[in-house]
Amino acid sequence: MIFTTNETAPMLPTLMSLGDGALLVRFGTTLSEAANSAAIAFVRSLAELPLAGIVETVPNLVSVLLRYNPRMVQLEQLSGELRLRLYARDNATLPPATHHTIAVTFGGEAGPDLEAVAAVLQLTPAAFVGAHNASALRVLATGFAPGFVYCGFHPPELHLPRRADVRAAVPAGSVLFAAGQTAIAATAIPTGWHVIGSTTFRNFDPRATPPTQMRPGDTIRFEPAS
Repeated sequence: MIFTTNETAPMLPTLMSLGDGALLVRFGTTLSEAANSAAIAFVRSLAELPLAGIVETVPNLVSVLLRYNPRMVQLEQLSGELRLRLYARDNATLPPATHHTIAVTFGGEAGPDLEAVAAVLQLTPAAFVGAHNASALRVLATGFAPGFVYCGFHPPELHLPRRADVRAAVPAGSVLFAAGQTAIAATAIPTGWHVIGSTTFRNFDPRATPPTQMRPGDTIRFEPAS
């Protein structure tokens, strides 16, 4: 997903039918604050005032996938109800944010890419960690893998593309950095993001309800582990 800071408002949302039981509501074609905030607010509005026939709501960075039961609601009816809801989205607000503080062990074996990342950004490792932790970020989305958290956005001077190659696996708790964002892996995954540290925090417990602690719209601040 490309990140841009040029988009100051979400584009008019588009509805895309995906077969006979799913619908995608898309708020942008690139990742921006406006598109992401609109998607989060839309999901929250559906949670607060559900629409009949929707059986699953799956938010993404700039879109929301809706699975519906075609025996309960027809596509035309659902599309009309969604458009009414979307036209009123200017009144929608992000949900009250829960704040999370995450302790991270930066560099060394925990963050093998930290020095290279700092060098590309023309910073010392310590200066990079300070800049990385300077401001609270927002949870943009969870997904890709169980409990995986996307957090953003860093200022432009900290933007860095992903690695040229993909690691076959990084351990759970890896703190990842790329594309103006920091991510937290809750399970072992392959990744092309830069590994800058590790945390003992896990955003996934299959025995819990819900299984994840963080939700889109929450705020998060990183700090060095003591």
